[in-house]
Amino acid sequence: MAPSILDDKAIVPDDKQVEVAIGKSFKLWNDIRGHIFGRYDKVVEEWNYSGKNYGWSWRAKQGKRALVYLIPQKGFFLAAFCFGDKAVAMIEESDVPEAIKEGLRTARKYAEGRGIRLEVRKAGDVKTIRTLLEIKTAK
Repeated sequence: MAPSILDDKAIVPDDKQVEVAIGKSFKLWNDIRGHIFGRYDKVVEEWNYSGKNYGWSWRAKQGKRALVYLIPQKGFFLAAFCFGDKAVAMIEESDVPEAIKEGLRTARKYAEGRGIRLEVRKAGDVKTIRTLLEIKTAK
C-alpha cells in the first residue's frame, strides 16, 4: 500500500489535517464518506495506523468487513478495496473502467480476496467508488 502522507503515529488524523493534506480532493473525500453513511447500515469509521512505512488510513467497516480504506496522499487520496471471487466476477460484468478490471485480473489472490487501490482526484472517480461499494455490499 502506498504510504499515507499522514504518518505521525502519535497524532490520529482529524478532518482539518486531512483537508490540509489532500487539498481540493477533500470534497471528494466527504462525498464518499457521506455516501457510505447515507446508504449503508451499521457502518463504523476508524483510523488505522499500519506502521511507519504506511502511515494512517481511514476505513469504513460494516460488522467485521472492511468496505473501503481511504489513504491520504499529497493533493489527492487513494481508495483501497479487497474483493472476493463473486465480487470480482460482478466487476467484470459492470461498467467500471477497464483498467480496474485488468488491475483485479492481475492482482495477487489472497485468502481475503484481490486488492486494488484507486487514485481519487475527480468527481468521476467518486462515481466509480460508489459502483464498487455497491458490488462490495451486494448479497
